[in-house]
Amino acid sequence: MRRKEFKVEQEEELIEFLGGMSFGFLGTSDEQGLPRVTPLNFVYMEGNFYFHGSHAGGKMKSIRRNQQVCFTVADEYALIPSYFSDPELACPATAYFKSVTAYGQAELVEDAAEKAAVFTLFMQKLQPEGGYAPIDAEDPRYRSRLKGVAVVRIVPEEITAKFKFGQNLKEEERTAIAQGLKDRNGARDAETIAMMEKYCPYHSNLD
Repeated sequence: MRRKEFKVEQEEELIEFLGGMSFGFLGTSDEQGLPRVTPLNFVYMEGNFYFHGSHAGGKMKSIRRNQQVCFTVADEYALIPSYFSDPELACPATAYFKSVTAYGQAELVEDAAEKAAVFTLFMQKLQPEGGYAPIDAEDPRYRSRLKGVAVVRIVPEEITAKFKFGQNLKEEERTAIAQGLKDRNGARDAETIAMMEKYCPYHSNLD
């Protein structure tokens, strides 16, 4: 059962999170009804998820047979060892993360202008420094390429989000974990502390 304190209700936070991520996992089913998970790059635009690929291949075959899919994006901020809050028991060991899962219909995009807009977002994520001609559906250099690539739009029927940063902990437990992160000073530990302060109902000053 999902704890309500981990849920995220603000659409702005979802858009910000998805805008900063470039990789997700597509869930489909094969001809036997068995689940299939495909890792791929994506963009999120106007409430829909988009990905691209060949017109052939397993995932496109699965989508043509069954348009009902799910798509998950996750970002792990920090591993939290048990000894941060308990000197003996293994139970408190966990990870702090953000995740979003969408359930909906996958649709092939046929409109060249929509494809161009999608690939413009892809380039902004994957090559933010520029160095390429703007993607325009009317540009003859891009026209055939846009036609030749498959772009899929996932129209969500339901989106769930879980941002886990110790919201379920007591104040003393959360403070101990925040101190452990500060002392460890790993690559994303300061960022994780900031997320704890943002999403937790308790706030502690660490000197």
